Amino acid sequence: MQLTPRLIALLTVPPCLWAGNAVAGRMLVPLVPPLLLNALRWGGALLLLLLLGRAVLATAESRAAILARWRYFAVLGALGVGAYNALQYLALTTSTPINVTLIAASMPLWMLGVGALFFGERPRTQQMLGAALSLAGVATVLSRGHPTALAQVQFVQGDLFMLAAAASWAGYSWLLVRPPASMQADRRPTLAQTGGPARPWNWAEFLLVQALFGIVWAGGAAGLEAVVAPRAPQWTPLVAILLVYIVVGPSLLAYWFWGRAVALAGPTTAGMFSNLTPLFAALMSTVLIGETPQTYHALAFALIVAGIVVSSKR
Repeated sequence: MQLTPRLIALLTVPPCLWAGNAVAGRMLVPLVPPLLLNALRWGGALLLLLLLGRAVLATAESRAAILARWRYFAVLGALGVGAYNALQYLALTTSTPINVTLIAASMPLWMLGVGALFFGERPRTQQMLGAALSLAGVATVLSRGHPTALAQVQFVQGDLFMLAAAASWAGYSWLLVRPPASMQADRRPTLAQTGGPARPWNWAEFLLVQALFGIVWAGGAAGLEAVVAPRAPQWTPLVAILLVYIVVGPSLLAYWFWGRAVALAGPTTAGMFSNLTPLFAALMSTVLIGETPQTYHALAFALIVAGIVVSSKR
């Protein structure tokens, strides 16, 4: 597939939006409790998705199809909506957007681990080598550029939260590509069309169903946070602007752009572009919040990208 300017733009916008989510989260978590922030993000996204994908709830047949698969959607909602971004916002209370996005960029490592442990997917030798390089990149971030002192390093709590978030997203991704039989082939739920054959759910409808289940997890976590660690949010114009951004940008637009880009370029090429996220996060952090990248960030970025290039070569 030739990389045209349009395709490059499609592949570049999502990493930019994801980097913006990390920076916006870093700016928001001192003002809004992190689990409440996640619930607000997905509550806002749910309202927009109800406009875009409401057809999936319009008929009794569609609602029955959702209820028949509720276990699958409950787990998807827990991992993708309830856990991943909640853990990311928790991470940003003590870690930096650059660290968070670098750890997230090691996602192929966690994909291999989850695939081997839970889905019987044996990694190839090249994938293991790539995972080792990515792991070296993560170790560089965690040790703040002093790998020899890794055994004595005092881990920042946020980095550990982000490791848990990466594992959560890996599980979510595997459930998307290895769904239960009720979500495969001719057993997948469809929507009837007037004067035409039934069609599969589109991206907004599928995300809406996940968000409906996920908001239960996100709201429950926010309620628990209010009891265990009560903190009143500070409502300011900046908070409102940033909330609108994380609802519209990373939650919806990035998802739509990414789906189009992967369909056109393929997952391997798209995966290379996804690793622009730490670079964008470093630039945004420097400009917006004054967190200057360090030399070890560049080394970690190079190791993680090298690991993904090696693991994806055939």
